[in-house]
Amino acid sequence: MNKMIIAGLTASIIGLSSCGVNSAKCKTDSAAKCDTVCEKQPCCQATPDEIAGIKKALGYYTEAAVKGDSKIAMQGFAPAATMSYAEGDSLVTVPIQALYDYYDQTGPHNATYKIAGCSVAGGVAMVRIESKFGENEFTDMFTLVKDGSDWKIVSKVYQVK
Repeated sequence: MNKMIIAGLTASIIGLSSCGVNSAKCKTDSAAKCDTVCEKQPCCQATPDEIAGIKKALGYYTEAAVKGDSKIAMQGFAPAATMSYAEGDSLVTVPIQALYDYYDQTGPHNATYKIAGCSVAGGVAMVRIESKFGENEFTDMFTLVKDGSDWKIVSKVYQVK
């Protein structure tokens, strides 16, 4: 399990600079129900402030991994957030404290990632990140909820590729 946690924790570490393309219709139809969050495409379901808030929460997560400091990550997660993954045929869900412990025990990491997709519906968002840590590749999915004026990560689910 520890190897799985380590792998998943390193899954999306640096930068929020690229986005996956969701729908060509978004570029041509301003009334389209597009759900991509990216500077390069319109996002019909999210305001610029919402996009900035989502990136801020994810930024805490990634900065904490790069610096190896759980106190940074805590700013982006809800207190009762969870982290889940499959181990064999079984679902494993742990409190987000497991992520914080990992950051504090292992220190800084080198990794890369890109945002592969994002969907926003009012005060909730789903963000998928594709990443590489060393030779290992991962897919992370985050669920965020708006808490007042801030976005908080309530769950992190990851898959080792």
